[in-house]
Amino acid sequence: MKPGVLSKTPAARPTVSMPRLSPSGWILLALLPVLAAAPLVLPTYQVTLANNIGIFALATLGLVLLTGVAGMTSFGQAAFIGVSAYATAYLATVSAADLPAPLAWMAGSPLAGLAVGLLLTLAIATVLGAVTLRLSGHYLPLGTIAWGLSLFYLFGNLEFLGGHTGLSGIPALSLFGIAFDKAETLFYLIWAVLLLAVVATLNLLDSRVGRAIRALRGGQRMSESMGVDSFRAKMTAFLVAALYAGLAGWLYAYTQRFVSPAPFSLQAGIDFLFMALIGGVGQVWGAVIGAAGVTFAKQWLQDLLPHLLGRTGNFEAIVFGLLIVLLMQRLPGGIAGWIAKTFERRRQRPATLESMDLPDAEPLPRRPMPQKGEVVLEAKGVTRRFGGLVANRDISFSVRAGEILAVIGPNGAGKSTLFNQLSCVDRPTSGEILFRGERIDGRTARAMAGAGLSRSFQHVKLLPTMSVLENVAIGAHLRGSKGVAAAALRLDRAEEARLLAEARRQLVRVGLGQYLHAEAGSLALGQQRILEIARALCADPCLLLLDEPAAGLRFLEKQALAELLVKLRSEGMAILLVEHDMDFVMGLVDRVYVMEFGERIAEGPPETIQTDPAVLEAYLGGIE
Repeated sequence: MKPGVLSKTPAARPTVSMPRLSPSGWILLALLPVLAAAPLVLPTYQVTLANNIGIFALATLGLVLLTGVAGMTSFGQAAFIGVSAYATAYLATVSAADLPAPLAWMAGSPLAGLAVGLLLTLAIATVLGAVTLRLSGHYLPLGTIAWGLSLFYLFGNLEFLGGHTGLSGIPALSLFGIAFDKAETLFYLIWAVLLLAVVATLNLLDSRVGRAIRALRGGQRMSESMGVDSFRAKMTAFLVAALYAGLAGWLYAYTQRFVSPAPFSLQAGIDFLFMALIGGVGQVWGAVIGAAGVTFAKQWLQDLLPHLLGRTGNFEAIVFGLLIVLLMQRLPGGIAGWIAKTFERRRQRPATLESMDLPDAEPLPRRPMPQKGEVVLEAKGVTRRFGGLVANRDISFSVRAGEILAVIGPNGAGKSTLFNQLSCVDRPTSGEILFRGERIDGRTARAMAGAGLSRSFQHVKLLPTMSVLENVAIGAHLRGSKGVAAAALRLDRAEEARLLAEARRQLVRVGLGQYLHAEAGSLALGQQRILEIARALCADPCLLLLDEPAAGLRFLEKQALAELLVKLRSEGMAILLVEHDMDFVMGLVDRVYVMEFGERIAEGPPETIQTDPAVLEAYLGGIE
């Protein structure tokens, strides 16, 4: 087709401008009429069951974000529901005379109960998260069990909350003159809140903040080196999960109109985790599927088993446990995960840049590059000891803007240790490391990402199930500023378009423009290494540290990489690379720094290093 033909064809214009719905958008469109009609056609008992499912799904949605997406297992979600439910029930039943005069207006106010319940839940979650989220491994879930039990017993031991008897006599909910005194009217409120939470969660995950949260699961070290504050991302996921639990607690109090400690026990927390696992712990819609599946399965088993066995008892718990084990074996990703994979195989992803639905956006601002020849990185007498082992001894060199320096040496020469110190993953035992004249040893890798130092890794670190485009966009994290609220309300679209456009530009720059939508884990090893360079470039660095960038690349790929590095050098970037491929190094770099047993044995231009007797002796004829 010739240029301009499409624009001259009137019939083609609507096709180009038509919005494309995501799978979640189609699900919402399909659900809305079903939910609108449900209270009109279902008996009251079924509507009440659907109300419970909506509340459970809202609480489970928080666990999907916290456990499935961020990788932090929590057994305390039910306890957070209890905090909000008790705050709501107390304010709904207390008399104005029993409250301090400035707070008397809160008595009997549903909105005051909602505000206090959410604020109290978030305050407790902030304190508990500040302590618990610093734990790792199995200590994290054990920590959530500990404070979950503490809150459960606290509910039963506070007399003003009714002790173990609980609080009863909660009046029917009334908001803005609308009475929610029946299961049918509560249904619309509960499911409206749930769907809004689902949309907010989908928006959040499809954002700069969402990428930081998703990177927590298997990519913390990588994301930290790109400027992501991992602890802040953890707290964000934790507090959003607590917020959903608080909303669920408020709805629960007005649905049941009675609150006691039993529904907020550790067992209830385990049940919510089961809902997330069965529905699909990594899928937002898995919260709804899991809550519905568990609720209906329990009801069905409670009705069926007494007839089959001829006696009553908690047999449904035994059968339900076996069903969960079987489901986890057959569908480890849950029901929603299985559905997503099935449709993913059928849906063709765009493979080329031309088919991308990414509009051009205004380029992000760039940092001023140093003047050519300016010393960007300098090591002065760097020594690193591990007990009695000296990994680096008195290492000194500098890297200038517009220069490529290679650090080479046999295996065990101390190159990786030095690289970790230069990138602020480790710090020297003695000596100094200067970046643009400022001492940086002891600073964090995250701080250095903001200063203009970016790196790749010896062993590729990426998020395999995330798209190539989003993996690279993580590199631009510090070049955006929109937070959680803007992401949830989709007010960050202009900034997000600029971040993704930058990621696309860098991918095209390194020759991976045709893989934008592919899963990063599906790329060949050499392509994954190139992806890491694109991600590093997305951070707009003035110093690029590359750890064996040519490893796994084919001949033509190495040529393309060399051309890219030469172009970056001409733009004034300083580049330090650790590499084993001598053919690649000697035809590319300006200077070579040779190490053996943690010490410098030679330094100079490639032609000098190739004939240096000490270097030839160290390598014994070549490098592995």
